[in-house]
Amino acid sequence: MRPIGIFGGTFDPIHYGHLRTASELLQALDLSEILFMPCGDPPHRLSPTASSDLRLCMVAAAVKGYQRFLVDDRELRRDAPSYSVDTLRSLKSDYQDRSLCLLVGMDSFLNFQKWHQWPEILKLGHIVVAHRPGWKIPVAGKLEELVSKRSTHRAEDLHERRSRNIYVRSVTQMEISSTELRSLIKDGIDPKYLVPDAVRDIITETECYGGDLQA
Repeated sequence: MRPIGIFGGTFDPIHYGHLRTASELLQALDLSEILFMPCGDPPHRLSPTASSDLRLCMVAAAVKGYQRFLVDDRELRRDAPSYSVDTLRSLKSDYQDRSLCLLVGMDSFLNFQKWHQWPEILKLGHIVVAHRPGWKIPVAGKLEELVSKRSTHRAEDLHERRSRNIYVRSVTQMEISSTELRSLIKDGIDPKYLVPDAVRDIITETECYGGDLQA
């Protein structure tokens, strides 16, 4: 069976950069589906601005109509920090016969060896690293050693093996960030064409990021 992609994040808010990256990885790696997983209590960053319920609603609205994009709320239901290793363990119990691909950006991957129980993550699934603007593969140090040991250039390996591989893939560069979006919205600048219309409607109706947007 084809692997499952796991796309976690605060999604505060979700935007077209997230969706485009997911779409390209879904096709390039021939994943069966991608689970969009809003995190509850991110251990390595500030708490999200929008509430958990609103972020979940925005993600659900953004992926509606995409049959192979699904929403998973297990991290929001967990009464503990959102560690990837715990999420993968939980998913592994649900999908015992499937390989799991954790989708991350290069900026996050550069700190991978600081993640909670990071060696266990590679025992539970594969890491798929999406290129983002301005980032390059590490060329020295322990992370480079890890990449050289675990990297593969064959997407087929993610299907044939259950775990332990690192796969790096370039994706279309869309310089959109949730941080910049929140700042724009707070200043009253319409995020139309940066987020799906359904997400814009939720932001406008709830005023979750401030600003004075017109419906």
